[in-house]
Amino acid sequence: MAIGNTSEPCLDWKDRHFPRPAFVGALMEMNSQDRSDTEVGVKKEDGYNDTDFQSLETEEPVGETVHGQDVHSEPSSTSGPTPVPNGGLQAWLHVVGGFILFFNTWGLLNAFGVFQTYYESGALFTASSSNISWIGSIQSFMLMTVGCFSGPLYDKGHLRLLLIVGSFGIVFGHMMLSLCTTYWQVLLAQGFCVGMGAGCLFVPCVSILPTYFNTKIGLVLGLAASGSSFGGVIYPIVLYRLIDRIGFGWSVRVMGFIAMGTLIFPIVVMKMRVKSTQARALIDFSAFTDVPYMLFTISTMIGFMGLYVLLFYLSFFGEDQRITDTKLAFYLVPIFNAASCFGRTLPNALSDKTGPFNMIAPGAAVVGILVLCINAITNIAGIVTMAILSGFFSGVFISMPPVCFVALTKDKSKIGTRMGMGFSIIALGVLAGGPGGGAILGKVAPLKWHNLWVFGGVTPLVAATAYLILRVQRGGFKLKVKA
Repeated sequence: MAIGNTSEPCLDWKDRHFPRPAFVGALMEMNSQDRSDTEVGVKKEDGYNDTDFQSLETEEPVGETVHGQDVHSEPSSTSGPTPVPNGGLQAWLHVVGGFILFFNTWGLLNAFGVFQTYYESGALFTASSSNISWIGSIQSFMLMTVGCFSGPLYDKGHLRLLLIVGSFGIVFGHMMLSLCTTYWQVLLAQGFCVGMGAGCLFVPCVSILPTYFNTKIGLVLGLAASGSSFGGVIYPIVLYRLIDRIGFGWSVRVMGFIAMGTLIFPIVVMKMRVKSTQARALIDFSAFTDVPYMLFTISTMIGFMGLYVLLFYLSFFGEDQRITDTKLAFYLVPIFNAASCFGRTLPNALSDKTGPFNMIAPGAAVVGILVLCINAITNIAGIVTMAILSGFFSGVFISMPPVCFVALTKDKSKIGTRMGMGFSIIALGVLAGGPGGGAILGKVAPLKWHNLWVFGGVTPLVAATAYLILRVQRGGFKLKVKA
């Protein structure tokens, strides 16, 4: 249980000196609706009562502000925010914009497996598997951590600035990547530049849609988030189909042009409808004494180490072990991401009735078991089936942590801070997973694939065990309990 006096009428020194990002704080609006749980045998647990999701802040309609004045909105004689549209052309255009942002952030990250396979061939530069995986790990780390620090800019109404800077980072990073010939150049262009650009766009991805919808928020967030899976399907196919025809440089430039063309849409269309009138803290020190919160965060960090081993190395495994040819090895990544699209959407919808821990615990356990079973794969049918199954259940593992953070935070005014802190800690696991797996794999043939998949399978199982403990702590041993 979090420690802290939530009834204090004024901000203490921590809240004043650590402005809190809200890049995911708006997600709690999806739970602000009154839901009825009339199913037999289902009970609500403390800390996950939907009626706790009250209005947490005073919000005001905004457009672009100049010296404190709104230049998009007409002056209104009434105070308070306008009603949530819950539909209409402008609202649904923001769903399309959110889809494109996910497509060009997490979608690019999900496509890194094909880059790992290509870099391993030595056609561009020579480096160990561990060093190569640092590129994707840093890209993931920057996406999560930069999103944390760009949150205050979003809170102040600088949506357009974040969209422009983030889009420039992604496009410029790909153009520079097309010119790279050495490892350190690729690390700077793809790891840091693209990662930081994606971090700027991650904030609008998850923050703006709940201000346009509250009765259909599950649907619209699912539609927008599916962009990450589509990006993980389209970008690998583009790279593979073009790399032998026009070379690596122009193939990457084509990816950059796709990103530039699609990102123009959210820059033009997306506008903030409301903004917060109060600053938010960057750090909630009481979280460090909240045992369930810290157990969940640390266990998820451990679990993501193994998850990113799967994301980075499944394609290379098929090619190195002569299970697949080079063509199918590249297509394993789109197959994996296509399956994850369903894993990211369906379980989220079910968790509204079952509770998040009833979904994430078995999801993480199945991922761990599947990764261990990769050691037994010897043919094409086996590895394609593994890509489909692991893609689906990894989608469950990836998509549920935000919902779990909501359930574990009793003081709903701290949702944004708790999520920001949690994902920053989880990012450390993402940063360590790929390079750690590469170090286990080794540099000299035969590569130690057995050891790699044991590491990749055990870590999600450790996370699943912690999730099971939290589930029992929240709902007891009864099966039909929302937890």
